[in-house]
Amino acid sequence: MARPPSLPGTSVRSVSGVRKALELPFDPIDRAARIWEHRFGPSSAMAAVTSIMRAQQILLAELDAILRPYGLTFARYEALVLLSFSRAGALPLRVMGERLMVHPTSVTNTIDRLEAQGMVVRRPNPEDGRGRLAEITERGRDAVRVATRDLMAAEFGMGGYSERERAELFALLRGLRLAAGDFVAD
Repeated sequence: MARPPSLPGTSVRSVSGVRKALELPFDPIDRAARIWEHRFGPSSAMAAVTSIMRAQQILLAELDAILRPYGLTFARYEALVLLSFSRAGALPLRVMGERLMVHPTSVTNTIDRLEAQGMVVRRPNPEDGRGRLAEITERGRDAVRVATRDLMAAEFGMGGYSERERAELFALLRGLRLAAGDFVAD
């Protein structure tokens, strides 16, 4: 598998997975920030959030392209990893939604697709007569193992940053997540 670009944002993957460099003669977010500043005032918040949203698009396209050979998207991969981390290899869908921080409908869709691929099975929850558990299968565990190997080799698309820079980025974004109520500080 090809190594991701050395600098974040230097390329994107189209829907088909073919790499297509944008090669714009200017940074459109920087230009928008300068215009914003002139028309509306301070632009640092707008530029930061726009950069985060663009980075999310770039990373998701890159990660989905890495996972495509395994029949996975990043959302499905995250669900499989979560199940593989659980003691019994199974979790209630409600718990999965909370831990993945997604709407219950998204979890149901993800599990439907993984079940169709034979990577997950649904079974009754013995602790809740109405609830269902999603349980990772051996095929799902195999997919996690090989997909994780490839994601790690690609440094999850973050190869353009040093270990220290990635830790700093995590810490900065963790503060935003904390303020949003994703979790309670230690």
